Amino acid sequence: MGTDLAVRKAEARKAAFARRKAAHAEGQGAVGAARLLELLEPYGGKTISGFLPIRTEIDPRPAMTKMAESSFITVPVIEGAGLPLKFSQWTPGCALIDGPFGAQIPAEARYLEPEVLIVPLVAFDRTGNRLGYGGGFYDRTLERLRAIRKTIAIGFAFSAQEDNDLPLEETDQPLDFIVTEKEIVRF
Repeated sequence: MGTDLAVRKAEARKAAFARRKAAHAEGQGAVGAARLLELLEPYGGKTISGFLPIRTEIDPRPAMTKMAESSFITVPVIEGAGLPLKFSQWTPGCALIDGPFGAQIPAEARYLEPEVLIVPLVAFDRTGNRLGYGGGFYDRTLERLRAIRKTIAIGFAFSAQEDNDLPLEETDQPLDFIVTEKEIVRF
């Protein structure tokens, strides 16, 4: 990655983190989770990956909990730098342990491959692009899964995380949807 692109990404992340922190403090996450559930319901019966939020991320657990009644729910597990994610089955109330980067993971690993992924992000735009934390984990993972079968990627964020001038790379994997507390956007 060129130095200019790295600087632009760092600046975009810093600005997005500040907007996300303010949105998180406003407490609109429950509204976002209700919208997320609305989008997920037609995917009942499929294996779905959610995520366990860190810091000021919007919380998908209310939607994950409801979908666990009809679907296998997984959460991402980081195995190492440069590797795609693995996904361990999560159930409401299951025992959790600390994983890399402060995210919790199920204490008992039961790996499944999701067909639908709820993707955390730092920023997004109106054309289905996302800016992540910089490790490339979701980009590598989506590329691998999409080479095998149709895989749906749903970005889940606060509307304040929108940024229509994202610094992008050719390896960035597009989202199929963005869900915020205000709307569901299909790409």
